[in-house]
Amino acid sequence: MIYKVFYQEQRGEVPVRERTQSLYIEADSEKEVRNKLFDRNYNIEFIHPLNEAHLNYEKQSDHFKLENAQ
Repeated sequence: MIYKVFYQEQRGEVPVRERTQSLYIEADSEKEVRNKLFDRNYNIEFIHPLNEAHLNYEKQSDHFKLENAQ
C-alpha cells in the first residue's frame, strides 16, 4: 500500500501548515512507515493510506515521487 506522510523537517518543530512537507512511501502498515522514517528525525503529523482513486489523483501531480526508504 502507498501512504502519504505529512511531516515537519525537525522532530521538535511545531506543526505549521505552511511548512508542512509530504512524501509518499510504500509499506504494509502505518507502523512500518514510522519504522522506515525513524532515522530521518521528522515530526510526523499524519500518515494517510491512499486508495486506488486517491493514488491515481496524486500521481498526476508534479510533486509525486515514491520514496525508497529501507
